[in-house]
Amino acid sequence: MDRYPDILEDILHSDENSDDEWDMLLAETKREEESRSKRRNKHRGSVPGHRIIRRGRVEGHERLYHDYFAPNCVYDAFFRRRFRMGRPLFLRIVNGVEQYDPYFVQKTDAIGNLGLSSLQKVTAAFRILTYGTPADSVDEYVRIGESTAIESLRRFVQAVIAVFGDEYLRPPNNNDIARLLAIGEQRGFPGMLGSIDCMHWKWKNCPTAWQGMYTGHCHEPTIILEAVASQDLWIWHAFFGLPGSLNDINVLERSPVFATLTEGRAPPINYRINGHDYTMGYYLADGIYPNWSTFVKTIPCPQGLKRKHFAAAQESIRKDVERAFGVLQARFAIVRGPARFWDEETLAYIMKACIIMHNMIIEDEGATNDNDFDGSGENPIVQVSHVHTPEFVDFIQTHHQIRSNASHSQLQSDLIEHLWQRYGQ
Repeated sequence: MDRYPDILEDILHSDENSDDEWDMLLAETKREEESRSKRRNKHRGSVPGHRIIRRGRVEGHERLYHDYFAPNCVYDAFFRRRFRMGRPLFLRIVNGVEQYDPYFVQKTDAIGNLGLSSLQKVTAAFRILTYGTPADSVDEYVRIGESTAIESLRRFVQAVIAVFGDEYLRPPNNNDIARLLAIGEQRGFPGMLGSIDCMHWKWKNCPTAWQGMYTGHCHEPTIILEAVASQDLWIWHAFFGLPGSLNDINVLERSPVFATLTEGRAPPINYRINGHDYTMGYYLADGIYPNWSTFVKTIPCPQGLKRKHFAAAQESIRKDVERAFGVLQARFAIVRGPARFWDEETLAYIMKACIIMHNMIIEDEGATNDNDFDGSGENPIVQVSHVHTPEFVDFIQTHHQIRSNASHSQLQSDLIEHLWQRYGQ
């Protein structure tokens, strides 16, 4: 537009008022208006043409507070049903997230208007996690925009992992192992630490270039979660992120489930079955897992009463991890339906955060007998050494003991006799 006055001055002082010059001026003006119109259509911050929706954020917070958090709230009887947990636990999570990330602290804008409260942002994230709904579906009630809801969800799951991950997504310590061994003894499987299996999460927005790698027996892109669960449905181990084209054996080869055992950092486990001593715990697994000493599998087509009794008991107790997957998906519908995010990192954060809150709910509802974590039973910290030591020989020896087929067969035979002597006769 800076050159318009020069063009006008030339036209006014020209002896011949040329139609071409007027046409040139009109064409230049039209091009400038089109350029401004395109800039207005791009919604990038506070620019001319940006749509502003007066959502009533303060009114939305007051309505949310009176509905669920006031002393005499409207939906007091429906809180656990809609938030999947009790109010004290939910407020504990809100306070922890708010202290960790200032994003959830309510602020004022440049003209003094109150922004979204921590309850609004966390509630929006919870609704997306628990109901598996799109981000814009929470706008009508919580009064939060779609982009803000997505940002709140991303920050919320990262904060949950950072604040509560060390306590609620940890390997079992000495006290935990003692309790798990006692439970296994009561159920007829001495030395059992839980059951292991894998779950597939459909990835709806998997990039086209990756779909072949992430497509397996489900005939659609999925991401695999390997987990270990106990009778109370507490998930002790979660390994997530491998593509769905892999099977359980491929996932196991990449999983750190036995890392502490091979490195010599696992708490000692000693038990005796049918006159034989064992020094390593085991997990109940299905038929695809290898014949290792740390797995106890069922017997396909069992012959005889002893083997039939063992197969029925193993298949029944192994369902603990299946039940844990079912409860996790029922509480957080986002991991039951197709994943809508584009990046694997966000999906991993969501899965880990859901598992952490799943364990928090189990503890809050008293499903565990004694799950206090004060660090007293924590595994000792190992100092890193950069010199050659004979510990490498122990590492190799433990590695071969874990993969021993002979120990697997002996353990299975001892358990068959143990269960028959205890329950079958």
